[in-house]
Amino acid sequence: MMPPFLSRLFALGFLGLASTATAATLDGLAVDVTNTSEPVLCAEKDNVAINFASPEVKHFQIEAVHPAYMGSLRQDRWEPDWTACEDISEETSAKPHPTMSTLYEDADLRIMGLSFTEFWRPSNVTVTIGDKVTPNIHLLQLLKKRGDKAVEVLVIYPGDGYWRIKPLPPEHLDWTSYGSSFLVGPVEFDQRPVVNLKDVAFDPKAMAFTLTLAKGGKASVAVKALNEERMTLDVSFDQAVSGLPFAGLRSMYVTEFNADVARIAVREEKARSWREEPIMDFQSAKVTDAWMGRLVPSRHNTSAPDMMFNRFRAQPGASR
Repeated sequence: MMPPFLSRLFALGFLGLASTATAATLDGLAVDVTNTSEPVLCAEKDNVAINFASPEVKHFQIEAVHPAYMGSLRQDRWEPDWTACEDISEETSAKPHPTMSTLYEDADLRIMGLSFTEFWRPSNVTVTIGDKVTPNIHLLQLLKKRGDKAVEVLVIYPGDGYWRIKPLPPEHLDWTSYGSSFLVGPVEFDQRPVVNLKDVAFDPKAMAFTLTLAKGGKASVAVKALNEERMTLDVSFDQAVSGLPFAGLRSMYVTEFNADVARIAVREEKARSWREEPIMDFQSAKVTDAWMGRLVPSRHNTSAPDMMFNRFRAQPGASR
């Protein structure tokens, strides 16, 4: 007989994944998903890389959802773990405090722009908020006001195209951590996967970003839903991305108990069930839905959300 604590853990994980699996689109395009992850011992390196490619896709959805165990979480862990990090450390990773400025604020939102004295690669991306253009912004933060607090829910690094998102914290937690990053647009390689941008514009009223891509064309990233359960983004391209991945997920895995993402579940083209695997075992598949997350708490970024990519379509526009 399964021990009681394992039985409860199994049920918790099953129910959490089942609630995610009900979001299966059951239609739409199937895209090529490939895994180029590499094993590491250092928890501060993004060694997980999941790539999404299709010459047809002009629209898809990205969703961040609290992990299945969120309701039972009482202590979060987000401190850096430098164990077995031979070539990096807290000292080598320390940077001068960035210059911070408020680029926009209203009753619901605050947009912060951060400028560092140095960035890991040259960048001349401009940031446009409304009709105001600001250069030399290395990090944009979107904060949602709730009561007397402004809660950070989204960040984007214009210089390399990396995003992180998370839902609003549940009632029993004041704050939650980021985990996996993702890329939107033609994913190229420059020391690591990147998306090269010319301009990042944000329309506060529409809650939508417009990305001007260095390789040509534009992408729209609109906040479709934001609550204490999930954050959903609608992504549309004005032209399909051919020859390169149109999106990618970056994350960290050392062990099941020390990971920002540990498992993957995909619904393959025309399949009537989900395929589930440890993230490092997965190789490739042609899928309509992909979930990447954790079923058991990690000692690293314990509250970080699971991620879902789906609703791939050949025409831009809102998902059903």
